[in-house]
Parts: sequence; structure tokens; C-alpha cells
Amino acid sequence: MQRPQNAGDMPTAWRPRHTADPTRIGAMTSTAWQGHWYPVTYLRDLDRTRPAAFTLLEQDLVLWWDGAGQSWRAFADVCPHRLVPLSQGRLNGAGELECPYHGWSFAGDGRCTAIPQAAAGASPSPGRSACRAYATAEAQGLLFVFAGEASEAAAVSLPLVPLLEEPGWCVQDTFRDLPMDALTLLENVLDVSHVPFTHHRTVGRRENAAPVEASITSAGPQGFTALWEEGPRRGRLGSQHTTFAAPALMWHDLTAPGFARILTVVYATPIRRGECRLFARFPFLFQSRLPSLLLGLRPRWLQHIANHTVLEDDQVFLHWQERVLERRGRSGAAERAFFLATGADVYVKALHDWVNRFAGDPFPDAPLPPRLELEALMDRWHSHTRHCAACGGALRGIRRWRPLVSALPWLALLGIAWWHSLPVLVGGVGLAAASVLLRRRLDLWEQRLLAGEGLPPRNRPERAGAAG
Repeated sequence: MQRPQNAGDMPTAWRPRHTADPTRIGAMTSTAWQGHWYPVTYLRDLDRTRPAAFTLLEQDLVLWWDGAGQSWRAFADVCPHRLVPLSQGRLNGAGELECPYHGWSFAGDGRCTAIPQAAAGASPSPGRSACRAYATAEAQGLLFVFAGEASEAAAVSLPLVPLLEEPGWCVQDTFRDLPMDALTLLENVLDVSHVPFTHHRTVGRRENAAPVEASITSAGPQGFTALWEEGPRRGRLGSQHTTFAAPALMWHDLTAPGFARILTVVYATPIRRGECRLFARFPFLFQSRLPSLLLGLRPRWLQHIANHTVLEDDQVFLHWQERVLERRGRSGAAERAFFLATGADVYVKALHDWVNRFAGDPFPDAPLPPRLELEALMDRWHSHTRHCAACGGALRGIRRWRPLVSALPWLALLGIAWWHSLPVLVGGVGLAAASVLLRRRLDLWEQRLLAGEGLPPRNRPERAGAAG
């Protein structure tokens, strides 16, 4: 996607980096995290005409559509010739991945199929001229990549939510690249007790805060399950079941009587120390068709703007929190560093227990990058919009239509001056007013697609008489 036309006016923002040293790929990553599948993007956000970059567990990848094999491929994002990123290249006329530096071309299995500089009859080493190919799979609307050796991928199950294989679900999706560890994100989304306070006025209310009497119902190398018998909103939504499918998937499951079965699904895909990609899915199994129809009327990009507001409720302090935990010993010292005083903390204890018993830190030797300030943490362009087909398309549309909308008041005034009639006067004034309001709305939407406000709704002044 193209950069915003006013990118030069944007604040310096946090953005995922694609600068890992290819000689050290995996060197600082716990091997327990390597032998798993991870989602890297929603299929609908991929462009079959161009390669895309992603970093998974410090391994720089290029994702591209193999027309001959009719499937998505993932290669190490480094040409074996002179080590430049293949994600800066193109898909050539044969549908193969072509390096931007010297035009070497690669088939879907990683084989080098063309070296323009090679003499006729020359046969460079097939092994040294090939790209490392990662195993890929498509399921439940996501593209997954296996972080370990491709030969081991078939023996490992995809991390899917079994319930979503059943028909009838209405699923709302979003994603965002976050400046925090995958473990920090998982700790946050597993913790049900923060919602009434952190997300007050978005998806929570302070008056719904209450003791959380939850229990771990199973635990082991594959993760854990938990039950909160009373459930959210003081029991009004029914009991909530939680599953953590190690190492990067969790979901909450509850049934609101008379309304719907509701899931909250989160994947935390580790990029590198202090960076992860969040995939958030909100599936509903409604008991009537009307809610699904109403949700379907809202454009996906408007839904994503609302999702950003919720994510930014806690993004700032989580980014700070993990740096304090790092100074106190990381996950291995979590129970000493935290004061886990109530039953509401059972999820956090279970997560760190799993890390310390079965997996270890995914980046054991890597320090967190420097702390970012608010302006960078509120970035939405680099962390979402440029990667999102819906939001990127909306931004282009806003900029395409704004000149016309801006011209409408002048056209209305011209019409009033030309025709001198009451109907034209009324219609012209109405058109001018509507166009001014629409221009303001377009400006606001553009701003929201580029950056957040930085003022959580929970911190806004309460109206007189409102509950605190």
C-alpha cells in the first residue's frame, strides 16, 4: 500500500523492524518456541500481485503467492546471492519471486530457476542458490507459518479454535502490531479482572468490578483451561470458560442466555523481543438473525477504528509494565515481582507457570528496546492501516473523495447566485452545510486511521451524576 500523502507530517512512530542479522537468525530465541505454527496475516489482507515482509521469532520472512503451486509461500527474506531482502522484489511474468538486486528468480519450493548473469550451460550449486522455504498452511481465514524446520511441520497441529469449524458464527476480526512481548499481551488478555477498570466506557464499566473466583481446570505442556463460574458483569453473561493453547493462542467462551454464544479469541504472534502481532477475533453465534445483519452493515474499517480505541486503553501502561518486570527478573521472577493477592490472578499465575515449567522465555538473551513515548504508541498507520486491505482502501477513498466534497459548498453558492430562487437557496444552503459536515467527518476518519488520541475514554471527565 502507498504511504499517506502527508506522511512527512506524521509523528515519528513505532513500527515493526525488518533488520535482523541473517547470520544470527534464531540465535536468541528459545527452541521451545520454534516448533509451532503461528498466524502471520489474515488471508483477505494479502495481495497476490506483490510480496510482503513479516518477522516471526526474529526470522525475517517474505510472503508471496505462488501461481504455479496455487498457494502462499514463506521464504527467508534474504537472497542467497548478495543477501538483500526478497520482499523488496517482485513476482515476475512466470509468477516466481524475483530478487530486486540482480534478478535471480525462485520457484515455490525455493529452487533458483534463473540467474541472468550465469553463462549458458553453467549450473550453480542447487543447494547454495536456493532459498529457505518455510511450511505454510491456510485455515479459518488465516495464513500460518511453521517457525521451525519445514520437514517437522506435518507432525504439529495447527493452533485452531475447534468451535469455529461449526457453521453459523458471525466473526469480527482485527489485528495490530504491538510494541510489547507476546507474553505481555497474553498475560493481559487472559486477565479478566482488568476489563471493568481499564476498558471503562469502551467494553467495560467500573461498577461491574467484583471478586473473580476462577479455577484452573487442567494444565500441562500444551497450556491450560480455566473456569469462571460467575462470569463477567456480575454473572449477567453466564459462566466463562478459558483455554490457553500454548504457545500463542487463547480464547474465552461464554453463553449469554437469550442472546448469543460469544468467544474472544486472541493470537499473540511473537515478532521479536518487545514486539508482537495481535490477531483478535470476536465470534458470535446469535440466537436470532438480526444482530448478524446489523453487524454486517458496518464497514470493516470502521469496526477496526473502534477496536483500536479498546486496544489503546491499555497499550501504554503494558509497554511500561514489561520493562519493570524485566528489571525484576522477567517471567522467572513473576510471582515475586508481582503481588498476586486475589483469586483474580489465577490466570496470570498459570501463564507464568507454563512459561517457567515448559517453554522458557522466547528471547532469553535479548533486552527490551527503549521505552516509547505516547505519540509513537498511538501510531495506527505503521502498526495496522498499511497492512489492512479494508483500512488502507478506506484511506485512499477518503483522499480521493475529499477534493469533490470540498468543492461542493462553492458549487452550491454558485447555483444560488445563478438561479435566484427560494428552492435553490434552501437546497444550496443545505448542500453546503452537509458538505462541510462530511468534510469534517472525512478528516476525522483519516486521523483515526493514522493515529489514536492518546486519551483513554476511562480518563475523560464523568458527566454530572454519572456512576464512577
